[in-house]
Amino acid sequence: MSLLTLLPFIVLIGAMFLMTRSAKKKQQQAVEMRNQMQPGSGVRTIGGMYATVKEVNEDTVLLDAGPGVELLFAKNAIGAVLTDDEYNRIVHGIEHDLKSDADIVPDDASSLTETGDSAADATADDKAVDLGKKDAGDESADAAPAGEAKTDEEPKKTDGDSEAK
Repeated sequence: MSLLTLLPFIVLIGAMFLMTRSAKKKQQQAVEMRNQMQPGSGVRTIGGMYATVKEVNEDTVLLDAGPGVELLFAKNAIGAVLTDDEYNRIVHGIEHDLKSDADIVPDDASSLTETGDSAADATADDKAVDLGKKDAGDESADAAPAGEAKTDEEPKKTDGDSEAK
């Protein structure tokens, strides 16, 4: 056999070796991550539940999921051990941000557009706003025929309407 006929098999075996090697590295990192768990750590299970570690045993973990709710999970069921900041952000909605002194953007965008003249705002709100594209010359010529065309047209039927009622 020549070297050219063996080359595809050698490449295939090499690719399989590299894939198993990377899978073993990921598995080893997951084991190390699970061994870092301590009571008080925030975790996410593989099912997506967030809880706090209460007790760590050899193969199991006792989790506190809320007031009076303690759950026993296998260590392999822990998907991630979270940092305190990340756990508080996800579970409690507490943002720990270094830019906390920066200006806070309000939830209501109307406070960003207020001018302070409430009388002008009240009159501006009463006017109808036409958002259609029309030229000034077309506007006066199209106004009368458009009204007449609507009265001559028959109402359109929808799928649910029936004249046999």
